[in-house]
Amino acid sequence: MLQVLRGAADAISGEGLAAQLGLTRAAVWKRVNRLKARGYVIEGSPRRGYRLLAVPDKLLPEEVLEGLKTRTFTGPVHHFETLDSTNDLAKELAVQGAPEGTVVVAEAQTGGRGRLGREWNSPPGVGLYVSLVLRPMLPPMELPQITLTTAVAVVRAVHRVTGVAPGIKWPNDLLVNGKKLGGILTEMETESDRIRHVVVGLGLNVNNPEFPPELAATATSLTLTAGGTFSRVNLLKAWLEEFEELYGRFLNQGFPEILEEWKGYTVTLGRAVTVRQGPREISGQALDVAPDGALLLRTNTGEMVRVTSGEITPEPAEGPGV
Repeated sequence: MLQVLRGAADAISGEGLAAQLGLTRAAVWKRVNRLKARGYVIEGSPRRGYRLLAVPDKLLPEEVLEGLKTRTFTGPVHHFETLDSTNDLAKELAVQGAPEGTVVVAEAQTGGRGRLGREWNSPPGVGLYVSLVLRPMLPPMELPQITLTTAVAVVRAVHRVTGVAPGIKWPNDLLVNGKKLGGILTEMETESDRIRHVVVGLGLNVNNPEFPPELAATATSLTLTAGGTFSRVNLLKAWLEEFEELYGRFLNQGFPEILEEWKGYTVTLGRAVTVRQGPREISGQALDVAPDGALLLRTNTGEMVRVTSGEITPEPAEGPGV
């Protein structure tokens, strides 16, 4: 039904729809009403028939898959008005055997989270809250490279759709003007010496007009950055397309080229930083990222340290996306 209405140059009669779809007129009427209930704006008149006027601003599977230029990341797309966490459901689906490319999206989350168990503010209808199931035949030690690859895909997608060029704070935060635009959470299940599955979660502030007082100084959105509103569906499609290309390159050609592109977007390297790992703090200059994704830090005492996890502060003051 939706495909026929979308492809029609003008209004199409109920009789015409019934003939094309092999339905009765009553069944056509019921399907039209179901589409209207989901937010599609459909004009209908006895003389002219039905015409699709507008699609809802929702991450519906039909809209996400429409025109999506991917070969592997093709769904199924599981859409929900509200979820506790898209990552949690994606992990459950992965355990149940969901194929690579399975997507979970929600209009809002009640328990969205970022790295280190932090809460991710997920108000309804304005952000992108999505998780993707991957099944790479890789050892667990290569998970950080998938995180960095994901971040590059997000930067590409955001720039492609909006013209905004975020910077990446190691390992997985997207920044604009020193404020957080988005974050990535990768979680995996392993068996023996290989990854069984990976769930890649993305939270992106898209059309948020404002933030709670406790976040206003540190968070931003694409709307606040560039003005206007942006299609969350187009952003999701762009991310899936960019990520599929980079993920395929990573699996087939390795990480070096992707890492060089990541370095071109980073706001971390070359800066004095403090890494907090629970009660422990390490201060020094962020010199480089190793081929395995670890941050290489020269401490204030001259010692070279590999950092594989932690929270970097303060936010860099210059660089891409600032």
